[in-house]
Amino acid sequence: MKTVLVIPDGVADEPQDSLSGLTPLQAASIPAMDEVATLGIVGQTDNVPASKPSGSDVGTMTLFGYDTLKYHTGRAPIEAAAQGIELNDGDWAIRCNLVTVQDGVMRSFTAGQYPNDDAAALIQMLQKDQCGDSHWKFYAGVSYRNLLVYRARGEAAPFAESTTSTPPHDITDQAIAAHVPAGPGGVELQKLMATSETLFADADVNQQRIANGEEPATQIWLWGQGMRPAMDSFESRFGQRGAVITAVDLLRGMGRLIGWEVIEVEGATGYLDTDYAAKGRAAIETLERDDIDFLVVHVEATDEASHEGDTTEKIKAVENIDQHIVRPVHDWLRARGEYRLLVCPDHPTFLRTKTHSHGYCPFAMCGSGVGTNSPNQYSEVAAATSEIVFDEGHILMEFLFSDTPGC
Repeated sequence: MKTVLVIPDGVADEPQDSLSGLTPLQAASIPAMDEVATLGIVGQTDNVPASKPSGSDVGTMTLFGYDTLKYHTGRAPIEAAAQGIELNDGDWAIRCNLVTVQDGVMRSFTAGQYPNDDAAALIQMLQKDQCGDSHWKFYAGVSYRNLLVYRARGEAAPFAESTTSTPPHDITDQAIAAHVPAGPGGVELQKLMATSETLFADADVNQQRIANGEEPATQIWLWGQGMRPAMDSFESRFGQRGAVITAVDLLRGMGRLIGWEVIEVEGATGYLDTDYAAKGRAAIETLERDDIDFLVVHVEATDEASHEGDTTEKIKAVENIDQHIVRPVHDWLRARGEYRLLVCPDHPTFLRTKTHSHGYCPFAMCGSGVGTNSPNQYSEVAAATSEIVFDEGHILMEFLFSDTPGC
Protein backbone atom coordinates (compact mmCIF):
# COMPACT_ATOMS: atom_id res chain seq x y z
CA MET A 1 0.00 0.00 0.00
CA LYS A 2 1.23 3.46 -0.94
CA THR A 3 0.62 6.34 1.47
CA VAL A 4 0.95 10.07 0.68
CA LEU A 5 0.89 13.16 2.88
CA VAL A 6 0.38 16.51 1.12
CA ILE A 7 1.32 19.55 3.22
CA PRO A 8 -0.08 22.91 2.07
CA ASP A 9 2.17 24.81 4.47
CA GLY A 10 0.36 27.32 6.70
CA VAL A 11 -2.90 27.09 4.75
CA ALA A 12 -5.09 27.06 7.90
CA ASP A 13 -6.44 30.55 8.56
CA GLU A 14 -9.25 32.70 9.94
CA PRO A 15 -12.45 33.97 8.30
CA GLN A 16 -11.64 37.01 6.15
CA ASP A 17 -13.79 40.12 5.83
CA SER A 18 -12.55 40.45 2.26
CA LEU A 19 -13.96 36.98 1.55
CA SER A 20 -17.40 37.65 3.09
CA GLY A 21 -16.44 35.80 6.26
CA LEU A 22 -14.94 32.75 4.56
CA THR A 23 -11.48 31.34 5.17
CA PRO A 24 -9.15 31.05 2.15
CA LEU A 25 -9.79 27.28 2.11
CA GLN A 26 -13.54 27.86 1.99
CA ALA A 27 -13.24 30.51 -0.70
CA ALA A 28 -10.87 28.50 -2.90
CA SER A 29 -11.97 26.07 -5.59
CA ILE A 30 -10.41 22.82 -4.32
CA PRO A 31 -12.51 19.94 -5.69
CA ALA A 32 -9.75 17.37 -5.25
CA MET A 33 -9.28 18.14 -1.54
CA ASP A 34 -13.03 18.26 -1.06
CA GLU A 35 -13.24 14.82 -2.66
CA VAL A 36 -10.71 13.48 -0.16
CA ALA A 37 -12.98 14.83 2.58
CA THR A 38 -16.11 13.35 0.99
CA LEU A 39 -14.60 9.90 0.46
CA GLY A 40 -13.00 9.72 3.88
CA ILE A 41 -12.73 11.59 7.15
CA VAL A 42 -12.13 15.16 8.24
CA GLY A 43 -10.75 16.17 11.61
CA GLN A 44 -8.52 18.52 13.55
CA THR A 45 -4.96 18.21 14.81
CA ASP A 46 -2.87 20.48 17.02
CA ASN A 47 0.67 20.23 15.65
CA VAL A 48 2.35 22.87 17.81
CA PRO A 49 2.40 22.43 21.60
CA ALA A 50 1.70 25.64 23.51
CA SER A 51 5.21 25.60 24.99
CA LYS A 52 6.84 25.56 21.53
CA PRO A 53 7.12 28.40 18.99
CA SER A 54 4.78 27.98 16.05
CA GLY A 55 6.77 27.15 12.95
CA SER A 56 7.35 24.48 10.35
CA ASP A 57 10.17 22.92 12.36
CA VAL A 58 7.75 22.05 15.16
CA GLY A 59 4.69 21.52 12.96
CA THR A 60 6.29 19.14 10.48
CA MET A 61 8.16 17.16 13.13
CA THR A 62 4.78 16.63 14.78
CA LEU A 63 3.09 15.72 11.50
CA PHE A 64 5.78 13.11 10.85
CA GLY A 65 4.86 11.40 14.12
CA TYR A 66 7.52 12.73 16.49
CA ASP A 67 6.69 14.30 19.85
CA THR A 68 8.45 17.68 19.73
CA LEU A 69 8.56 17.87 23.52
CA LYS A 70 10.96 14.93 23.29
CA TYR A 71 12.79 15.45 19.99
CA HIS A 72 12.82 19.15 19.06
CA THR A 73 16.00 21.13 19.85
CA GLY A 74 15.65 24.05 17.44
CA ARG A 75 15.06 24.92 13.80
CA ALA A 76 18.61 25.58 12.62
CA PRO A 77 20.08 22.13 13.38
CA ILE A 78 17.39 20.60 11.16
CA GLU A 79 18.42 22.88 8.31
CA ALA A 80 22.07 22.03 8.98
CA ALA A 81 21.20 18.40 8.32
CA ALA A 82 19.69 19.46 4.99
CA GLN A 83 23.02 20.91 3.92
CA GLY A 84 24.98 17.91 5.14
CA ILE A 85 26.58 19.94 7.93
CA GLU A 86 27.65 17.65 10.76
CA LEU A 87 27.11 18.97 14.27
CA ASN A 88 29.39 17.51 16.91
CA ASP A 89 28.80 17.45 20.65
CA GLY A 90 28.54 20.99 21.94
CA ASP A 91 28.06 22.56 18.49
CA TRP A 92 25.14 24.88 17.85
CA ALA A 93 23.47 25.80 14.56
CA ILE A 94 21.77 29.17 14.15
CA ARG A 95 19.49 30.28 11.32
CA CYS A 96 20.95 33.31 9.51
CA ASN A 97 18.44 35.33 7.48
CA LEU A 98 19.35 38.18 5.18
CA VAL A 99 16.83 40.89 6.06
CA THR A 100 15.96 44.49 5.31
CA VAL A 101 15.70 46.69 8.40
CA GLN A 102 14.93 50.37 7.94
CA ASP A 103 14.65 52.89 10.76
CA GLY A 104 14.68 50.05 13.27
CA VAL A 105 11.74 48.25 11.62
CA MET A 106 11.75 44.83 9.94
CA ARG A 107 10.69 45.73 6.40
CA SER A 108 11.48 42.40 4.74
CA PHE A 109 12.46 39.09 6.36
CA THR A 110 13.64 37.90 2.92
CA ALA A 111 15.53 41.06 1.86
CA GLY A 112 13.28 41.15 -1.18
CA GLN A 113 13.83 37.45 -1.97
CA TYR A 114 17.57 38.09 -2.24
CA PRO A 115 19.22 36.35 -5.24
CA ASN A 116 21.26 33.23 -4.52
CA ASP A 117 24.58 34.40 -5.96
CA ASP A 118 24.40 37.80 -4.25
CA ALA A 119 23.45 36.14 -0.97
CA ALA A 120 26.43 33.80 -1.21
CA ALA A 121 28.70 36.82 -1.78
CA LEU A 122 27.47 38.46 1.43
CA ILE A 123 27.86 35.25 3.44
CA GLN A 124 31.41 34.85 2.11
CA MET A 125 32.13 38.44 3.10
CA LEU A 126 30.98 37.72 6.65
CA GLN A 127 33.14 34.63 6.89
CA LYS A 128 36.25 36.45 5.64
CA ASP A 129 35.79 39.43 7.93
CA GLN A 130 35.90 39.51 11.71
CA CYS A 131 32.68 37.50 12.04
CA GLY A 132 34.35 34.26 11.05
CA ASP A 133 36.90 32.83 13.49
CA SER A 134 37.85 29.43 14.85
CA HIS A 135 34.42 29.02 16.45
CA TRP A 136 32.06 30.70 13.98
CA LYS A 137 31.37 29.35 10.50
CA PHE A 138 28.84 30.78 8.02
CA TYR A 139 27.19 28.56 5.40
CA ALA A 140 25.39 29.93 2.35
CA GLY A 141 21.99 28.40 1.70
CA VAL A 142 19.23 29.42 -0.70
CA SER A 143 18.37 33.09 -1.18
CA TYR A 144 17.89 34.75 2.21
CA ARG A 145 18.03 31.44 4.13
CA ASN A 146 21.53 30.77 5.46
CA LEU A 147 23.19 29.22 8.50
CA LEU A 148 25.75 30.07 11.17
CA VAL A 149 27.40 27.28 13.17
CA TYR A 150 29.21 27.66 16.46
CA ARG A 151 31.92 25.00 16.70
CA ALA A 152 32.55 24.24 20.37
CA ARG A 153 35.95 22.58 19.72
CA GLY A 154 36.00 21.15 23.21
CA GLU A 155 34.93 24.37 24.90
CA ALA A 156 31.64 25.16 26.56
CA ALA A 157 29.24 26.91 24.19
CA PRO A 158 27.88 30.31 25.28
CA PHE A 159 24.31 29.23 24.51
CA ALA A 160 21.69 27.40 26.54
CA GLU A 161 18.08 26.33 26.21
CA SER A 162 17.15 29.65 27.81
CA THR A 163 18.69 31.61 24.92
CA THR A 164 15.82 33.34 23.12
CA SER A 165 15.44 34.54 19.56
CA THR A 166 12.59 35.61 17.31
CA PRO A 167 11.85 34.48 13.74
CA PRO A 168 12.05 37.58 11.53
CA HIS A 169 8.87 36.58 9.69
CA ASP A 170 7.05 37.02 12.99
CA ILE A 171 7.91 40.72 13.23
CA THR A 172 7.29 42.06 9.73
CA ASP A 173 6.67 45.83 9.88
CA GLN A 174 7.49 45.85 13.60
CA ALA A 175 10.32 47.49 15.55
CA ILE A 176 13.13 44.98 16.08
CA ALA A 177 14.56 46.31 19.37
CA ALA A 178 12.43 44.07 21.61
CA HIS A 179 13.09 40.96 19.52
CA VAL A 180 16.88 40.69 19.25
CA PRO A 181 18.55 37.55 20.67
CA ALA A 182 18.71 37.51 24.45
CA GLY A 183 19.86 35.31 27.31
CA PRO A 184 23.06 33.22 27.24
CA GLY A 185 24.97 34.04 24.07
CA GLY A 186 22.55 36.79 23.11
CA VAL A 187 25.19 39.51 23.29
CA GLU A 188 27.51 37.54 20.99
CA LEU A 189 24.74 37.11 18.43
CA GLN A 190 23.83 40.79 18.61
CA LYS A 191 27.47 41.71 17.94
CA LEU A 192 27.52 39.56 14.82
CA MET A 193 24.30 41.18 13.61
CA ALA A 194 25.76 44.65 14.19
CA THR A 195 28.96 43.74 12.33
CA SER A 196 26.97 42.53 9.35
CA GLU A 197 25.10 45.83 9.23
CA THR A 198 28.39 47.70 8.86
CA LEU A 199 29.75 45.30 6.24
CA PHE A 200 26.60 45.20 4.14
CA ALA A 201 26.20 48.99 3.96
CA ASP A 202 28.93 49.33 1.31
CA ALA A 203 28.67 45.90 -0.34
CA ASP A 204 28.66 46.08 -4.14
CA VAL A 205 25.73 43.68 -4.47
CA ASN A 206 23.62 45.88 -2.20
CA GLN A 207 24.60 49.08 -3.96
CA GLN A 208 23.58 47.53 -7.27
CA ARG A 209 20.19 46.48 -5.87
CA ILE A 210 19.58 49.97 -4.53
CA ALA A 211 20.47 51.41 -7.94
CA ASN A 212 17.94 49.04 -9.50
CA GLY A 213 15.24 50.08 -7.04
CA GLU A 214 15.37 46.75 -5.21
CA GLU A 215 15.59 46.03 -1.49
CA PRO A 216 19.10 45.61 -0.07
CA ALA A 217 20.08 43.14 2.63
CA THR A 218 20.87 45.54 5.44
CA GLN A 219 22.02 42.91 7.94
CA ILE A 220 21.75 39.31 9.10
CA TRP A 221 19.13 38.17 11.60
CA LEU A 222 20.11 35.27 13.86
CA TRP A 223 17.48 32.94 15.32
CA GLY A 224 16.28 29.34 15.67
CA GLN A 225 19.44 28.14 17.46
CA GLY A 226 19.79 24.57 18.64
CA MET A 227 21.96 21.47 19.01
CA ARG A 228 21.77 18.27 16.98
CA PRO A 229 18.54 16.31 17.70
CA ALA A 230 18.63 12.55 18.23
CA MET A 231 15.76 11.06 16.23
CA ASP A 232 14.72 7.47 15.54
CA SER A 233 14.30 6.58 11.86
CA PHE A 234 10.81 6.71 10.39
CA GLU A 235 11.13 3.15 9.14
CA SER A 236 11.99 1.86 12.61
CA ARG A 237 8.93 3.63 14.04
CA PHE A 238 6.34 2.96 11.36
CA GLY A 239 7.81 0.29 9.10
CA GLN A 240 7.60 2.59 6.06
CA ARG A 241 10.36 3.56 3.63
CA GLY A 242 9.88 7.28 3.06
CA ALA A 243 10.73 10.14 0.73
CA VAL A 244 9.99 13.87 0.71
CA ILE A 245 9.49 16.40 -2.08
CA THR A 246 10.17 19.95 -0.95
CA ALA A 247 12.05 23.10 -1.92
CA VAL A 248 12.73 24.10 1.68
CA ASP A 249 15.90 23.17 3.56
CA LEU A 250 13.98 22.66 6.77
CA LEU A 251 11.96 19.80 5.27
CA ARG A 252 15.02 18.38 3.54
CA GLY A 253 16.83 18.30 6.87
CA MET A 254 13.91 16.74 8.69
CA GLY A 255 13.69 14.05 6.05
CA ARG A 256 17.38 13.22 6.26
CA LEU A 257 17.31 13.09 10.05
CA ILE A 258 14.64 10.38 9.96
CA GLY A 259 16.10 8.41 7.06
CA TRP A 260 14.03 9.59 4.09
CA GLU A 261 15.22 10.15 0.56
CA VAL A 262 14.99 13.80 -0.51
CA ILE A 263 13.60 14.19 -4.03
CA GLU A 264 14.81 17.33 -5.81
CA VAL A 265 12.45 18.84 -8.38
CA GLU A 266 13.54 21.32 -11.03
CA GLY A 267 11.39 24.44 -10.82
CA ALA A 268 10.51 23.97 -7.14
CA THR A 269 11.37 27.29 -5.51
CA GLY A 270 9.76 27.34 -2.07
CA TYR A 271 7.90 30.47 -3.14
CA LEU A 272 4.74 31.52 -4.98
CA ASP A 273 6.33 30.85 -8.37
CA THR A 274 7.07 27.21 -7.62
CA ASP A 275 6.30 24.66 -10.34
CA TYR A 276 3.32 22.83 -8.85
CA ALA A 277 2.86 20.53 -11.84
CA ALA A 278 6.50 19.45 -11.70
CA LYS A 279 5.99 18.47 -8.06
CA GLY A 280 2.92 16.47 -9.00
CA ARG A 281 4.78 14.63 -11.74
CA ALA A 282 7.75 13.97 -9.45
CA ALA A 283 5.38 12.59 -6.81
CA ILE A 284 3.95 10.03 -9.22
CA GLU A 285 7.40 9.07 -10.52
CA THR A 286 8.55 8.50 -6.94
CA LEU A 287 5.48 6.48 -6.02
CA GLU A 288 6.06 4.19 -8.99
CA ARG A 289 9.25 2.97 -7.32
CA ASP A 290 9.07 -0.26 -5.34
CA ASP A 291 11.43 1.02 -2.63
CA ILE A 292 9.18 3.89 -1.49
CA ASP A 293 6.12 3.22 0.68
CA PHE A 294 5.40 6.69 2.05
CA LEU A 295 5.76 10.06 0.32
CA VAL A 296 5.45 13.61 1.62
CA VAL A 297 4.78 16.44 -0.84
CA HIS A 298 5.36 19.79 0.83
CA VAL A 299 4.46 23.17 -0.72
CA GLU A 300 5.61 26.41 0.92
CA ALA A 301 3.67 28.85 -1.28
CA THR A 302 0.54 29.05 0.88
CA ASP A 303 2.68 30.01 3.87
CA GLU A 304 4.62 32.63 1.90
CA ALA A 305 1.37 34.23 0.73
CA SER A 306 0.24 34.58 4.34
CA HIS A 307 3.56 36.12 5.35
CA GLU A 308 2.96 38.72 2.68
CA GLY A 309 -0.65 39.23 3.73
CA ASP A 310 -1.82 38.42 0.20
CA THR A 311 -5.24 36.75 0.25
CA THR A 312 -5.48 36.41 -3.52
CA GLU A 313 -2.12 34.65 -3.78
CA LYS A 314 -2.98 32.31 -0.88
CA ILE A 315 -6.16 31.21 -2.62
CA LYS A 316 -4.30 30.82 -5.91
CA ALA A 317 -1.58 28.74 -4.23
CA VAL A 318 -3.97 26.27 -2.59
CA GLU A 319 -5.92 25.94 -5.84
CA ASN A 320 -2.67 25.10 -7.64
CA ILE A 321 -1.84 22.47 -5.01
CA ASP A 322 -5.32 21.00 -5.48
CA GLN A 323 -5.18 20.95 -9.28
CA HIS A 324 -1.58 19.99 -9.93
CA ILE A 325 -0.69 17.80 -6.93
CA VAL A 326 -3.67 16.39 -5.03
CA ARG A 327 -5.74 15.61 -8.14
CA PRO A 328 -3.12 13.74 -10.23
CA VAL A 329 -1.63 11.98 -7.20
CA HIS A 330 -5.05 10.82 -5.99
CA ASP A 331 -5.99 9.63 -9.48
CA TRP A 332 -2.75 7.63 -9.69
CA LEU A 333 -3.23 6.12 -6.23
CA ARG A 334 -6.78 4.99 -6.97
CA ALA A 335 -5.80 3.46 -10.28
CA ARG A 336 -2.98 1.51 -8.65
CA GLY A 337 -4.96 -0.18 -5.86
CA GLU A 338 -4.61 0.07 -2.08
CA TYR A 339 -3.60 3.50 -0.83
CA ARG A 340 -4.08 6.20 1.77
CA LEU A 341 -3.96 9.95 1.18
CA LEU A 342 -3.71 12.61 3.89
CA VAL A 343 -3.89 16.38 3.39
CA CYS A 344 -2.85 18.51 6.35
CA PRO A 345 -0.90 21.74 6.98
CA ASP A 346 1.78 21.96 9.63
CA HIS A 347 0.39 25.01 11.42
CA PRO A 348 -1.96 27.96 10.79
CA THR A 349 -0.47 31.10 9.24
CA PHE A 350 -2.82 34.05 9.50
CA LEU A 351 -3.10 36.65 6.76
CA ARG A 352 -4.11 39.16 9.41
CA THR A 353 -0.90 38.85 11.41
CA LYS A 354 1.36 37.67 8.55
CA THR A 355 2.83 35.08 10.88
CA HIS A 356 2.52 31.54 12.19
CA SER A 357 -0.01 30.77 14.89
CA HIS A 358 -0.84 28.10 17.39
CA GLY A 359 -4.14 26.33 16.95
CA TYR A 360 -5.84 23.41 15.26
CA CYS A 361 -5.24 22.45 11.64
CA PRO A 362 -7.85 20.71 9.47
CA PHE A 363 -6.95 17.37 7.96
CA ALA A 364 -8.67 15.18 5.38
CA MET A 365 -7.84 11.49 4.89
CA CYS A 366 -9.18 8.84 2.56
CA GLY A 367 -8.24 5.51 1.05
CA SER A 368 -8.21 1.81 1.78
CA GLY A 369 -9.76 0.94 5.13
CA VAL A 370 -10.45 4.57 6.04
CA GLY A 371 -13.89 5.33 7.46
CA THR A 372 -16.16 8.25 6.60
CA ASN A 373 -17.75 11.05 8.58
CA SER A 374 -20.18 13.82 7.75
CA PRO A 375 -18.03 16.75 6.53
CA ASN A 376 -17.81 16.78 2.73
CA GLN A 377 -15.62 19.85 2.48
CA TYR A 378 -11.98 20.40 3.37
CA SER A 379 -11.82 23.53 5.52
CA GLU A 380 -11.26 24.73 9.05
CA VAL A 381 -14.99 25.19 9.57
CA ALA A 382 -15.84 21.68 8.37
CA ALA A 383 -13.09 20.16 10.51
CA ALA A 384 -14.37 21.99 13.59
CA THR A 385 -17.63 19.99 13.33
CA SER A 386 -15.79 16.66 13.40
CA GLU A 387 -15.57 14.42 16.43
CA ILE A 388 -12.03 13.40 15.41
CA VAL A 389 -9.57 15.66 17.23
CA PHE A 390 -5.89 15.11 18.04
CA ASP A 391 -4.75 17.40 20.83
CA GLU A 392 -1.30 15.83 20.45
CA GLY A 393 -0.69 16.04 16.72
CA HIS A 394 2.07 13.45 16.58
CA ILE A 395 -0.58 10.76 17.13
CA LEU A 396 -2.08 11.53 13.70
CA MET A 397 0.69 9.54 11.97
CA GLU A 398 -0.07 6.48 14.11
CA PHE A 399 -3.74 6.96 13.21
CA LEU A 400 -2.88 7.13 9.49
CA PHE A 401 -1.13 3.75 9.63
CA SER A 402 -3.68 2.06 11.90
CA ASP A 403 -5.81 -0.79 10.54
CA THR A 404 -9.08 1.06 9.97
CA PRO A 405 -8.71 4.76 10.83
CA GLY A 406 -11.98 6.54 11.49
CA CYS A 407 -14.14 3.43 11.29
